[in-house]
Amino acid sequence: MSTVTESGAFGPPPPVAADAIVVEGLRKRYRTDGPEAVKGIDFRVAQGEIFGLLGPNGAGKTTTIGVITTRVRPTGGRVLVDGLDVTTDQVAVKLRLAIVPQRPNLDRSLSALENLTFHAAYFGFSRKARRERALELLEQVGLKGREDDRVDQYSGGMAQRLIIARALIHRPQILILDEPTTGLDPQSRLFLWDTMRDLRERGTTLILTTHDMAEADQLCDRIAIVDHGEVIALDTPRGLRRLLPGEQGVEVVVVPRAGAAGTDPAATLGAAPGVERADVVTSAEGRTTLRAYGAIDAAGLVPALAAGGLDLVELRQLEGSLEEVFVHLTGRELR
Repeated sequence: MSTVTESGAFGPPPPVAADAIVVEGLRKRYRTDGPEAVKGIDFRVAQGEIFGLLGPNGAGKTTTIGVITTRVRPTGGRVLVDGLDVTTDQVAVKLRLAIVPQRPNLDRSLSALENLTFHAAYFGFSRKARRERALELLEQVGLKGREDDRVDQYSGGMAQRLIIARALIHRPQILILDEPTTGLDPQSRLFLWDTMRDLRERGTTLILTTHDMAEADQLCDRIAIVDHGEVIALDTPRGLRRLLPGEQGVEVVVVPRAGAAGTDPAATLGAAPGVERADVVTSAEGRTTLRAYGAIDAAGLVPALAAGGLDLVELRQLEGSLEEVFVHLTGRELR
């Protein structure tokens, strides 16, 4: 349980377990005669991890987050937050986590500082402690000097930063962010990405739901893809990209060897060990960029190219995008 400090605020609860969140066999049916929204989901979120939860609309993400945050009661299975059951220890669970919602819900008639201090009062902070904590967080999210401005004078990016500051008031161990960068300009998005990485470095566990595949790729340590109420894939972003069939390969840049004439770069690369297909991407100023696909032995490329009168200048592993993985696993149909 959390303790109360001399300032009157709830103190931080004990350190989280190795797994900040455990979801085992989670099921949810909203009507006894209706279909299951969630059909036995299993995953664990490690302490200090940024964990992505991706899926099409109606896949079961919102229900899963609702159970973790105690807003939805599960039909079956078990969910633990810092070792506490979300159905029997709801108050203690709520003290350990916070949510950054997709839609802004700040009081726009109040100043940024007032929004934060009112929220801190809800958690029992004394008048002095709530102001000190609010000013500390406003500086952390880059809003120092704008604390007395009314929220209706804030840009979308500034308002989102303030929402994150409000969520962090009671020092939660777990932060859940629902589409946090939707509609933000590139600079605000990058600032929030940096803020999320900084929170991870401070030991906060983050769960991120997003439809921005580049965002998930950049930020998440691991990602669970949910569809039709089930986890259909769970791995690191790089591990997920390896699920794409036939898209393993390399991109190379080659130049003709001195004295070699009439070489065909695509044919030469296509004859290398393991190459199933080779395509020219660009060819200009004596340099040719090619992509080759198949179970390629990278070590065998240099002698194969040399035999064809080509010198290797650059080589990099070629991987499909996370967006391609998402569509490959969940299908293209809109629902």
